[in-house]
Amino acid sequence: MVDFLCLEERLVVELDGGQHADQQEKDRERSARLAGWGFRVLRFWNNEVLGNTEGVLRVIRDALVSADTSPDT
Repeated sequence: MVDFLCLEERLVVELDGGQHADQQEKDRERSARLAGWGFRVLRFWNNEVLGNTEGVLRVIRDALVSADTSPDT
C-alpha cells in the first residue's frame, strides 16, 4: 500500500514518519520495486510536509509537469 497514488501519471507519493528513519534500506528497496513497475516515487518526511507544505506541493507539481513535457519512449 502507498500513501498517495496517481495512476494516470504513474506517480507515488510517500509520507514518512519517524519510524522510517530505522527502515531506510527497506524504503529504498520498495521505491526501486515501484520504479521497476514504471512508477516514479517521491518521498517526504512528515515534518517536511507540515513545515514546508508549499515546497512539497511545488516538488509534486514539478514532477507532474516534467512528466507532461517528457518525450514518449
